Amino acid sequence: MSDIAIHVEHLGKRYHIGQRAAYKTLQESIINAASAPFRWLRQGFGSNNGDSQSFWALKDVSFDVESGDVLGIIGRNGSGKSTLLKILSRITVPTEGRAEIHGRAGSLLEVGTGFHSELTGRENIYLSGSILGMRKREIEDKFDEIVRFSEIDKFLDTPVKHYSSGMHVRLAFAVAAHLDPEILLVDEVLAVGDAAFQKKCLGKMRHVANEGRTVLFVSHNMAAVSALCSKVVLLKEGQVDFPPGCVDEAIQKYLIQVNDITKINLSERKDRQGAGRIRITDFGVLDKDGCSRDFLISGQPAEFRIYYRCVNNEHPNNIVAAISITSHAGPFITMLSNQVASEPFEFIEQQGYISCMIQKLPLAPGGYTLNFSLNQNEIIQDWIQEAAVINVEGGDFYGTGKIPPTHGGVFFEQKWSANN
Repeated sequence: MSDIAIHVEHLGKRYHIGQRAAYKTLQESIINAASAPFRWLRQGFGSNNGDSQSFWALKDVSFDVESGDVLGIIGRNGSGKSTLLKILSRITVPTEGRAEIHGRAGSLLEVGTGFHSELTGRENIYLSGSILGMRKREIEDKFDEIVRFSEIDKFLDTPVKHYSSGMHVRLAFAVAAHLDPEILLVDEVLAVGDAAFQKKCLGKMRHVANEGRTVLFVSHNMAAVSALCSKVVLLKEGQVDFPPGCVDEAIQKYLIQVNDITKINLSERKDRQGAGRIRITDFGVLDKDGCSRDFLISGQPAEFRIYYRCVNNEHPNNIVAAISITSHAGPFITMLSNQVASEPFEFIEQQGYISCMIQKLPLAPGGYTLNFSLNQNEIIQDWIQEAAVINVEGGDFYGTGKIPPTHGGVFFEQKWSANN
């Protein structure tokens, strides 16, 4: 057991739908924490597994992480990844089972965790560092290094309420990473930062791993998981679907899951979010001739159609439709939106479809996953992640009579010249 950094045994977490915790005083929180072991015992003897108003975010999860492993935790949205890290970080308690951490742990689970919006960046470094377990002298010794890494030196004495989400995550990661933890827990928050900072963070995690410390990394970016992790565990509906093992095998199984879910009719999908006054019912891909296609061709016209139905038989106004595109390898590619294109829909019919025309498809050959959303007056009405999959075949994007070589990504219209 001496080489085991994390031991998870029959771990389960149940949430009650619609239940909201009341605000507590500090005294109540301390009493609540002190009585937690006895409360867990009562819950264990009196739990009702058949409660229709509850669901298990995690159920009977067991695995070990050896010291020095870089473990990727992957799975579709709602599979329990973030819940697992919150239990390991002692942010929430398990309903059943146990999780043991052998060593000093640092975590970065949400943007700005441990920050106070009215305090400056400088003050929040001390506050967040203290919450993470750093002593004042330790924070002082690493202060300059934290600031350099976060790249927010010009705004160090500005209240963080004025920071962008990217600035929040840079500062939060810088503090957590310089805790010098034996175990580093990182959730998907790195997606908030720009590409350069993501690369910098991955480099820092790789450095932590090379020093023999343990990293748990939750991500939908399969390219980052493949490059960074030595093992991967796949979660599905709160349970272990692939125990810690071969990275490539786990990623392949995850991609099969994504493809399987997209075969379900969108009107029947239950894993959706939003107020529900408008519902996405179907999706279509059409070629330049208006014919439905299973694949598209780079450089050719394409049309995306989102079919919808208004639940209350009304004519909704101020509608924003969006399609985000990611590659099967993980990286975010682009966002298509009538709002971004400055083409507002003041009113739409009670039922029909919203069309997005692409004059020259810039996607390189490969597989892509699409997420859909419909907003009304800045309120999400329907949001389906991993809603559809499209495949793109190579085409003569530049009109040269040749299919350009590519290693993924997108094509750009180009015009080159040289001054002689």
